This record gives sequence, C-alpha cells and structure tokens, in this order.
Amino acid sequence: MGLAAPIKALAQRFAFLLLVGAALGLILLSRIDRPAVERVRAVTADMFEPVLSAVSQPIAFVGNIVGIVDDLLFAHEENVRLRVENARLLQWQDVARRLEQDNASLRRLLSAGPDLSHSFVTGRVIADGGGPFVRTALINIGAKDGVKKGQASIGEGGYVGRVAEVGQRAARILLLTDLNSRLPVMIQEGGHRAVLAGDNSQQPRLEYLPAGAKPQVGQMVVTSGDGGQFPAGIPVGEIVSASEGNVRLRPFVDLGRLDFLRVVQFDETRLDTEEAPRSAARKP
Repeated sequence: MGLAAPIKALAQRFAFLLLVGAALGLILLSRIDRPAVERVRAVTADMFEPVLSAVSQPIAFVGNIVGIVDDLLFAHEENVRLRVENARLLQWQDVARRLEQDNASLRRLLSAGPDLSHSFVTGRVIADGGGPFVRTALINIGAKDGVKKGQASIGEGGYVGRVAEVGQRAARILLLTDLNSRLPVMIQEGGHRAVLAGDNSQQPRLEYLPAGAKPQVGQMVVTSGDGGQFPAGIPVGEIVSASEGNVRLRPFVDLGRLDFLRVVQFDETRLDTEEAPRSAARKP
C-alpha cells in the first residue's frame, strides 16, 4: 500500500507525456518502410481484423437503416410535392375547361340573332328565378353598364326576354315564358303579326293572330319591332302546335340552361335620325 501510492501519483503526473511519446513513436513507425515494421503492422492488422469486422457489421447495418429511412422520407416529401402539384394542375385544368366553355358560349351568342347595327352589353347569368309562378334570370350587369328597363335580352339562339328590373350592378330578365311576358312577334312566312304571351309553361302561345293567318308547324317566329321597344327580326322560336285557337311556340333558346346573355341597347329614335338624311338624299 505504501509503495503503490507514490507509483500511482507518478503515473498520473507523467501519463500525458507518456501518451504523447507513444503517439510520436507510432507516427515515426508508420513512416518507416523497413520490412520488420511492415510485418509488425500486418500482424497488428490481422489481430484486430475480427474485432473490426464484427464492429463494422452493426455500423453498416445502422448505415443501411439510416439510408432506407432517408429514402422513405424523401419519397414521402416527393409524394406530398407531387400531390400538391397535381392538385394545382387539376385546378388549372378546371379553369381551362371553364374558359373553353365560356368561349364556346360567347361564340354561339355572337352568332345569335340578326346583324344588329346597335350596341349591346354581355353579362353572365348569376341566379335563376325559375319556379312554378315566375320565370326570371338575374345577370351581373346593370345601370352602370348602360342597361335600361325594357331592353331586349338575347341568348344562344335568339330572344330570351326583356329587362324588368335594373340595379347599378345587376338586372333581372323577365323570360318570354313568364305569365307577365307579352312580345310583339311576326310569323316569318307570310308576315302575319301576333303577340307571344307567356303562361309559365315551356311553350308560350301566339295570340291576336289576324283572321286570315294559317300558322303551320315548323314556321319560324321573329320579333316584329312593333312599339319601338325591340328591334325587328330577332329569332324567337318555331311553331310546334297549330291547332285552332291554340298556337304554341317552342323557343330557340334553352331557357333552362342560360349562361351568357346580351342586352340590346336599342334606340329607335337613333335609327330614325340616321334614316332621315338618307331619305333626304334620295329625293331629287
């Protein structure tokens, strides 16, 4: 016991220096290329090979596990990113389809009706007032766009109705099938004039036909322009029933599937003022 204590104190005091010396010796031995040193290094490597091999296997296994986890995390993140991108692409696809449908509707709308010389504004139907007692549609244009009460509205194929109520940003269209709708019309074959009266059915009826009129199924009916409120010649529909006292019309426009509507800004006084100089010029 008495001798061990001084030895332990000396070992603790000079341990650092011994370790530094051993490290320097190993460095010097590693730089020596003599065969004896090489044999020593080879024998040392052979001695520690089983230990290093045994230790390296768990390390390699853990490394593989870490790699697999990294791959799974990357795949999960990539899957999330692809889902977000796919949802964004589907959204743009829906937008493109709606734009394509709107474009097709507008092209069909521009081809509806005669070649009118007056101006018009186009609006989208934002609400449908269809029901057992009313046939109306609400569009997203109003007084600020030049819409006025009583103006005619045209859809894909022809006449739809007239403006019944006007706000600053919206207007209500009274459809031609509504019970309160009365429209001056003319049978294109023969020029017989009548009044198209709505009765809340899908096929309004022709009233006040002249005595000599003989309407036939398939004949086309257009606006007559009587009263100066609507322009003449707008297609309205075709006769589908021509029994005595009950002449029914099928509208050209599918009133159950309204999308875009044109409001015709018709001004008969402007047409009269334009026609007056022409008439004066024709006089000798």
